[in-house]
Amino acid sequence: MRMLIVCAIAALLQLRVAVAADSSLDRVLKILSGKKFVDLTHEFAPGIPHWPGFPDEQRKTIYSYDKQPGMMGDGFFAEVFTHVGQWGTHVDPPAHFHKGLRTVDQIAPKEMILPLVCIDVHEECAKNPDYTLTLERVKKWETDHGPIPAGAFVALRTDWSKRWPDMAKMENKDAHGTAHYPGWSLPALKYLYEEKKITASGHETTDTDPGLATTKDDYTLETYLLGTNHYQIELLTNLDQVPESGAIIVATFPKPKGGSGFPARVFAILP
Repeated sequence: MRMLIVCAIAALLQLRVAVAADSSLDRVLKILSGKKFVDLTHEFAPGIPHWPGFPDEQRKTIYSYDKQPGMMGDGFFAEVFTHVGQWGTHVDPPAHFHKGLRTVDQIAPKEMILPLVCIDVHEECAKNPDYTLTLERVKKWETDHGPIPAGAFVALRTDWSKRWPDMAKMENKDAHGTAHYPGWSLPALKYLYEEKKITASGHETTDTDPGLATTKDDYTLETYLLGTNHYQIELLTNLDQVPESGAIIVATFPKPKGGSGFPARVFAILP
């Protein structure tokens, strides 16, 4: 009898814990549903800005609502999309630059919901398109907003996405063919990934490295970042609509086995 009573009490305690857990998630969902969501993702289509070494997207309708010549069938709408993994707003996994490191499918879901740190340097970039984020500027952010939390996603706001979808404006090349767009710096990235232990980062341009470097095929910064076995998101947008601190970012993407990259759907939940 004593054993039966003990078992019953244990079952009740487990049920109480489960109910409490369920109700806590209900509360979280209710809180989130009342918040403002900001889409940080560009729509993608043929002709959008992209790294110049990649081919353009091709799209073909193979099923249509009505019978049409050249279709495989009708009754519903279906398309074939052909594009490189690094297309539109996209994720770069570590394996994009480093053989043997993590591919897209190996990025855990817990790495996709993170505190959002948005470092706003759009005024600096308006004055100097070759601006790179300095370590001093990162530390100034911390002076203004508090320590960057471990596990954060750090986004670099340059307002470069306002040039979308004009490829020439995104590249911003001079008469000599040199691109002029902002980027990160190695000291800033090392501080964020090695000392602050952030989970991921992202930016509005096509590259981690500034245009002055990529024009020379210098991708030192992206090589370093992905070499830490962390991922990044490129071609973000609408960072002007999120606060510099206090928001949550959700960075999601499909799960191609052994994938080198893929278009992402990224959004922020505001405090």
